[in-house]
Amino acid sequence: MKPLKAIGLVWFCVLFSALSSGQEAQTYQKKPGVAGSISSVGSDTMANLMTIWAVEFKQLYPQVKFQIQASGSSTAPPAITEGTSNIGPMSREMHTSELRYFSGQHGYQPLAIKVAIDAIALFVEVNNPVSNLTIKQIDSIFAATRFCGARQETRYWNQLGVTGSYGSRKIQVFGRNSVSGTYGLFKQLALCDGDFKATVNELPGSASVIQSVAFSNGAIGYAGYGQKTAAVKALAIADYTGKFVPATTKTISSGEYPLSRFLYLVVNKPPNEKLPLLEEEFLRFVLSKKGQQAVQQDGYVSISSDVIKQQLKILTSN
Repeated sequence: MKPLKAIGLVWFCVLFSALSSGQEAQTYQKKPGVAGSISSVGSDTMANLMTIWAVEFKQLYPQVKFQIQASGSSTAPPAITEGTSNIGPMSREMHTSELRYFSGQHGYQPLAIKVAIDAIALFVEVNNPVSNLTIKQIDSIFAATRFCGARQETRYWNQLGVTGSYGSRKIQVFGRNSVSGTYGLFKQLALCDGDFKATVNELPGSASVIQSVAFSNGAIGYAGYGQKTAAVKALAIADYTGKFVPATTKTISSGEYPLSRFLYLVVNKPPNEKLPLLEEEFLRFVLSKKGQQAVQQDGYVSISSDVIKQQLKILTSN
């Protein structure tokens, strides 16, 4: 079990230091000779963002073809390892076992490039009177283990102080399936590394979670903040000091919101070698001003110029 205060403080420090610069990304410079096919296998959370990047990149290079499969972050490492894709979108860091499998096959580690910032939000339908939750309350709703300190399971809305007819409603719980990076990170940050209840309805995509919450009686679900629609509302979450922080672009970019994370594109780059031109230029485009505008367009938060410089340095190192 990890203390909530420590988890919140670590994530705040990491994100605050990474987002401190306010400068913009640089304009992408088109290069000759860029052609071929990009196969992307990985995060469902990043499916729409990958599509936007692909469409805009093809406007620069019409001869480039894309094949995008969004089946969850856990599908990216084996696809990259086995060479069935050359880009692996992931909404979490790679697990030790995934890194070990890759290095066992190739003798070195894959390259994970930070490309955007997302947050996991807790969604309820718009008429739900609840507006905020603590991590302990979230854990009591979703977890069988309750490692965050709740004494009992929360099954009805009146246990959270809701009165009247709504309070008597049973809480219907929705979440992602186990191949999703959202699933794994939510376990870490909101369940204190605990286990989900068997009654959590696991769905294959964030859009499915949002739709289920919007049209189910007394439902709650977690999904990427960028998937928010007008049919649901995102709840404020208490940080390690007890302050309730709403899920907004501002609080996510400042590092205040407790359930924030980087999004990654993973590639197979041998040490002391350059990436193939097509892969390198696509990643350069993603880290450019145009690519980061697409991040904002899709509801995520763009990374700072300092982080972009770090990623470009890693990308181009020989």
